Amino acid sequence: MSDGAKERGLCELYEEDPERADYLVFGRIAESNRRGFLRGAGLAAMSAAVGATIPFHRNMPAGLIPSALADETTDFKLVGKDGLIVLNDRPINAETPPSLLNDDVTPNERFFVRNNGTVPEMAEKMDATGWSLTVDGEVDTPLTLSLDDLKSKFEVVQLQLQLECGGNGRAAFNPPAKGNQWTLGAVGCPEWTGIRYADLLAAAGVKSSAVYTAHYGMDGHLSGDPDKLPISRGVPIEKAMDPSSIVAFEMNGQPIPTLNGFPVRVVCPGWPGSCSQKWLRRIQLRDVVHDGPKMTGTSYRVPYYPVEAGEKVEKSDFNIIESMPVKSLITRPVTGHELTDGRTLLVGGHAWAGDLSVKALDVSIDFGATWQAADLAGPVNPFAWQNWSAELTFPEKGYYEVWARATDSEGTAQPFAIAWNPKGYLNNSMHRIAVRVTT
Repeated sequence: MSDGAKERGLCELYEEDPERADYLVFGRIAESNRRGFLRGAGLAAMSAAVGATIPFHRNMPAGLIPSALADETTDFKLVGKDGLIVLNDRPINAETPPSLLNDDVTPNERFFVRNNGTVPEMAEKMDATGWSLTVDGEVDTPLTLSLDDLKSKFEVVQLQLQLECGGNGRAAFNPPAKGNQWTLGAVGCPEWTGIRYADLLAAAGVKSSAVYTAHYGMDGHLSGDPDKLPISRGVPIEKAMDPSSIVAFEMNGQPIPTLNGFPVRVVCPGWPGSCSQKWLRRIQLRDVVHDGPKMTGTSYRVPYYPVEAGEKVEKSDFNIIESMPVKSLITRPVTGHELTDGRTLLVGGHAWAGDLSVKALDVSIDFGATWQAADLAGPVNPFAWQNWSAELTFPEKGYYEVWARATDSEGTAQPFAIAWNPKGYLNNSMHRIAVRVTT
């Protein structure tokens, strides 16, 4: 899919071309003599989408949207994901409501889903038999490693690392920006188990000519063309060599879930989640900035200068996004909370700041006129989000908004307004929730 391709909603996609929609969404194989016949990965994908096997799948007409998806798209459930909101795009992408991100360590079932292509059959089956990782390019000794090799030949580490989609918050842009309309929940901070990216590169021997990595996954292109890649991004060698960048094979002590990259993925925390390739099969070191799909044009790039909302920007004026900006989230209570017993309320959540740390978290109940410092914990390790809490006292009954504002270790604070850009990236405006005090 090109940089300018439109990501369409499920119903819109089926209205335009139902039989092609089957193929794009589920990998369905439609035969002329038996329309709607499913087999292999296509059947597994649809079964996963509706949450059960489909005994009479051979009778399903081609282009039929399963009722579980068509009746109430906001109630479309993903197997293994608890309470996530599906954004109805192709491929399936889903975010987590803030109140479900309250855990210090994000559970597997509440970690967001961002796909660019079709889920590999190996991941659907959760069977890593035959999987291998190739490390080549600008290296002294190209490597081919099995999953057992990763676990036995390198030091295994466990780190709590946050990942956030570069477009998290895009839904608030005005004028709107194209792409998945994430609100707040395309972020999470699980505990990852794997090996240091730096150790892997050291084993291969990094040539002095190497400047950038190129990541390749097993996911298929939405067109079905085996020669096309849905996404292939990378990072500068310096980021790959950071001790917190890892090649992971477990998430919260379990194999990485199907939709989050089984059996192995990159985790380059603090940078856009797209840098952390899922379903990893190859790492190539390059002597130039990688130019794979979603690395060129305006993908995961923002203008290098401030722009007016809606302004046209030349492609040459875009820079690749690296460290994500300071941000925070209120995870308790849920917005719309009614305080019916007293006027004191405990609020809390998380804060993070890309390559930096968060040095302060302040809250306001009077629309930013005054601020109260919250209790802010340090990260359990670099690149883990930081937990915060505050006890608020409301002066009288009525409607209030609780605003949260994080400040990073270099003194940059979250803004109230959105810094607009054409692609809808990096929205780190302050999160706010509504509270009604009734007594």
